[in-house]
Amino acid sequence: MFEKTVLLEKIKESFSAVMPVTLITLLLVATIMPVHTGTLLSFLVGAMLLIIGMGLFSLGSDMSMIPMGEYIGGQMTKSRKIWLVVFLSFFVGFLATICEPDLQVLATYVPNIKPFVLTASVGLGVGIFLVAAMLRILFKVKLSLLLWICYVGVFIMAFFVPTNFWAVAFDSGGVTTGPMTVPFIMALGVGVAASRSDGEADNDCFGLVALSSVGPISAVMILGLLVGGEIDPGDLSTGEIITHSNQVLVPFLRQLPHQLWEVLMALGPISAGFFLFHHVCAKKPENALTKRALHKILVGLGYTYVGLVLFLLGANIGFSPCGYQLGAGLANPDKGILQIVIIPIGALVGYFIVQAEPAVHVLTKQVNTVTAGVVSRKTVLRCLSIGVACSIALAMLRVLTGVSIMWFLIPGYAIALLMTLVVPSPFPSIAFDAGGVASGPMTAAFLLPFAMGACKAVNGNAATDAFGVVAFVAMTPLIAVQIPGLIWFVKNKAGKKHVPDAKFVPIDEDIIDL
Repeated sequence: MFEKTVLLEKIKESFSAVMPVTLITLLLVATIMPVHTGTLLSFLVGAMLLIIGMGLFSLGSDMSMIPMGEYIGGQMTKSRKIWLVVFLSFFVGFLATICEPDLQVLATYVPNIKPFVLTASVGLGVGIFLVAAMLRILFKVKLSLLLWICYVGVFIMAFFVPTNFWAVAFDSGGVTTGPMTVPFIMALGVGVAASRSDGEADNDCFGLVALSSVGPISAVMILGLLVGGEIDPGDLSTGEIITHSNQVLVPFLRQLPHQLWEVLMALGPISAGFFLFHHVCAKKPENALTKRALHKILVGLGYTYVGLVLFLLGANIGFSPCGYQLGAGLANPDKGILQIVIIPIGALVGYFIVQAEPAVHVLTKQVNTVTAGVVSRKTVLRCLSIGVACSIALAMLRVLTGVSIMWFLIPGYAIALLMTLVVPSPFPSIAFDAGGVASGPMTAAFLLPFAMGACKAVNGNAATDAFGVVAFVAMTPLIAVQIPGLIWFVKNKAGKKHVPDAKFVPIDEDIIDL
């Protein structure tokens, strides 16, 4: 009965998140950009699957993924063995990454490199940087220092990498921190931070996603140095275009077996690894979970599995074709619509679509819990929405003009990194984590096809102009989420000579609750 009540609440939340994007799309279709009737019906079926799927996934994540991550994080630090922390962190990071469904999609877009080579390289990158993130928590290293070192190194490396790899590299940093990876990694941070008793432990539990996102960027750039040449994306798939209403359910049913297998391959290794780890730890009774807790995790994994299958079906089959047709139509000069209108429309869609990302709700809940409600879920979500709106506007501007992505990424990351020097904790950590969680399956399934359609309409280069949407979505939240902390800094500096550095203090509710 309790689970049923919670599930209904989760579905209500997902309904509120998905409905704005659905209504905006319907308004565009009804006014300036009609699409095939079958495509529209497919979009509506996809919206329904998104709502149900995200509700189930959110409930399942609370019951299974988060407790599993916290347990592993707590147990491996309890052992006081650095080598065990390093090994498990690398293993979890590598395994969770290669199982991420979004990474499999990205791998098919880079025909120059075999999918296995790309996914394995990205997995190695995440594993190595997750180890660095864990050691940072244990040895109390400032996150801003590591972020400066990592991103300065990435941008220096970029000057030696073929330009076509830039957008793909930064996109990979976003897609690898998706709905499968984020709950587990963030919970690991909570478990490891719990082993510390100092006042900064709660703040330092953030930042794992931030550092893990740097690994894929570095890995793809290194591949670019080794492989060289140009990326030819070829005929990028945007889903099946439905022309007749009686065929609406056909692609969903055709894709269902593949999606069931894909999610099983994503969730199975993580689940098996957890139960094996628990079996080893449970040899000491004080480290064993109760049968009730294990049963709850098993039930939660079931909810997570079904929810993620439905969510990905709705996103990939229902939303992708509609996004492509809208982007192509809005940017097509022959349609009689000013091409520049795609910029504000893209921003409006971006503002609401981030609220439908499953991992975003995991982050906002953890922020609210760790900060005891001082940094509210509404604040983080509002900042994320503003940031993603700006990112899609910039991405559409780049599609129309063909400007190099580095003209946006270098100043964007420079501003975000400079803000970490003055903004108090935990805002920098939350912001860089938010950049990773904002760029999930909804971005890949709707906004990326939206950009591809627009790019094709203006005869642009998809590899340099359409790619990069995920990179923008991952970048702008780094600035947007730090702005409330910057407001606090400016306000307190006016009345105090010294402002606490990297120490989280209570902030006025009227400032935080934007």
